[in-house]
Amino acid sequence: MPFFTIPNVTLKGVSACVPSHIEHNRDFLHLEEKELAFMLKTIGVDSKRKVQASVTCSDLCYQSAEALLKAMEWAPEEIEILIYVSQTRDFLLPCTAIVLQDRLKLPKSCIAFDVPLGCSGYPYGISVIAGMMSAAKIKKGLLLCGDTSTLTVSPEDKKTFPLFGDAGSATALEYVEDSGEIVFSTGSDGSGYDAIMVPGGGSKEPLEDGTHEIEKKRLGYRKGRTHLHMDGSRVFEFSINTVPESINELFSRTGHSPETIDFFLMHQANLIMNETIRKKLKFPLEKVPYSLKNFGNTSSASIPLTMVSQIKDELSSQERSLLMSGFGVGLSWASLILKTDSIFIHDLIEYDG
Repeated sequence: MPFFTIPNVTLKGVSACVPSHIEHNRDFLHLEEKELAFMLKTIGVDSKRKVQASVTCSDLCYQSAEALLKAMEWAPEEIEILIYVSQTRDFLLPCTAIVLQDRLKLPKSCIAFDVPLGCSGYPYGISVIAGMMSAAKIKKGLLLCGDTSTLTVSPEDKKTFPLFGDAGSATALEYVEDSGEIVFSTGSDGSGYDAIMVPGGGSKEPLEDGTHEIEKKRLGYRKGRTHLHMDGSRVFEFSINTVPESINELFSRTGHSPETIDFFLMHQANLIMNETIRKKLKFPLEKVPYSLKNFGNTSSASIPLTMVSQIKDELSSQERSLLMSGFGVGLSWASLILKTDSIFIHDLIEYDG
């Protein structure tokens, strides 16, 4: 698996924004009581946040970025690069990062582009922005990650609707000489591209009459070609095998181990999957924070949301060694190890829009 290091770029601050509207899985009407209890136990999601129809992921990321810049006293004109990682872009074109560059009043010299990744998007996004910042000695950058996945799932789909929530995040990075290295292990397996996908709406299957039609499915729920389709068993098998293998390789190359890591921040996929990975890697539970219970699977925002909602005080107070791992849609995966030193963590932002 590809292994590489990026020097002289450090995380300085993180923020996350969620919709104020809460939906509880106990109110999901398409499961019998025993089915519901089993589902809640296995996926580990009691509730999640859901946007109103007029709200986009870029709105949540904008709120995160604006609050973070203000709190850290970073002037918008100082930002030289903005990368937006999301599968729920505003338009087919232009890219959403360009819209956010103007909305945040960043300079016209600012590099701005999208990376359309989901579950693996946060560590991949750090690799892209940190790589460019390190190579060009770009002083300050913003990584915006998130998705409004609830808008892509069928409200009747027992596999996806109870699992996914909405969130956006912002991460401030700075070029600092001799600040250490971020180490990465990444990979992709396109043979599993259809394990998690929205088949309708792209160039292969353009929006036209019939694309939005709802189909009756064998399991008794309805969804259309523009809804999320997921093969849970394939995703589970991929994740519990590939992720530990990737992280163990990262450990062998760096000399790290669960003992040298303060927190293992996993993409919040679902509880049984994440717990299987944690146990395979022999991480103690106290080193593996979860935001799943109250926010669900929030795609590329899940790692920064976990930092903000679960370990804010621990990250703000001292130096920490962090392992981050994202995995899923693609199929793709990326893990990294970095050190933080009393970084700024904004209080969780709730958006009423």
